Amino acid sequence: MGAWLNYHHLLYFWTVVREGSVSAASRKLSLAQPTVSEQLRQLEKALGVELFHRRAGRLQLTDDGSHIFRYADDIFTLGRELTESVARRQVARRSRVVVGVADVMPKLIVAKLLAPALEQDPQLHLVCHEDRHDKLISDLALFELDLVLTDAPVRATPNFRGYTRLLSDSGVALFAEPSLAKRLRERFPESLADVPLLLPLEHTGLRVSLTRWFDAHHVRPQIRGEFQDSALAVVFAREQHCVLAMPTVIAEQMRSHYRLAPVAELDGVRERFYAVTPDRKVAHPAVQAIVRHERARSVRP
Repeated sequence: MGAWLNYHHLLYFWTVVREGSVSAASRKLSLAQPTVSEQLRQLEKALGVELFHRRAGRLQLTDDGSHIFRYADDIFTLGRELTESVARRQVARRSRVVVGVADVMPKLIVAKLLAPALEQDPQLHLVCHEDRHDKLISDLALFELDLVLTDAPVRATPNFRGYTRLLSDSGVALFAEPSLAKRLRERFPESLADVPLLLPLEHTGLRVSLTRWFDAHHVRPQIRGEFQDSALAVVFAREQHCVLAMPTVIAEQMRSHYRLAPVAELDGVRERFYAVTPDRKVAHPAVQAIVRHERARSVRP
């Protein structure tokens, strides 16, 4: 194997040629002129060629010097392109966040929780994947996601090292079309007996809490449907005059977006939503914005 090329020496040579003189290159490199001249001599010694003709105090490239300069120009031009490319990738990575959303999460809650990241960076490229809780945590463990929003905390295991943070702790209320909601407030909760009710799927925490509440109040509702997608359930409730349970933290959005009014808040029933993040030295700025914002304001109506 031949001797290693000293790229510092090559850089000084390349700079001298581009700047036109040793003195100009010295100023560009913030080095003393004797230092740069010595580096040029070291490069000539290492390569075994003469780089310049020194005539009347001026430097003129030899044929070997011109040949070497073309290589040096390619090397340092590619180096500059490399650093610029990496910088662009870092900016793109910072401005793109990939979020996994548990399929049971109410869409209005998701929008509310993600809003701080979008407010911090209006150019943020947001990518949302919706799937089962366990599948999302597996993807997070493989660093395919920056964040998971879910309704259940996650404990660290040998297969997953991460953090779970409570983002929202909200009461739960029943909602219905305004005229129906007004009628149901009379003699509540007995008034629920003959009303079509929409429920989340059985495996969800909210479904378990609602079943306990109905049992405790001796209410036997008429179950019209069970929905995995809360947004679909909201539309169905409005169009088919059904009742459904949603977190009170989005009560205003339920009124303004879907024209559904609260019937009553269910005592003892709460919905909690969590941010699960991987164990990383540096968190994504968008994730930090979400966690900081929700930690600073307790969502407890």
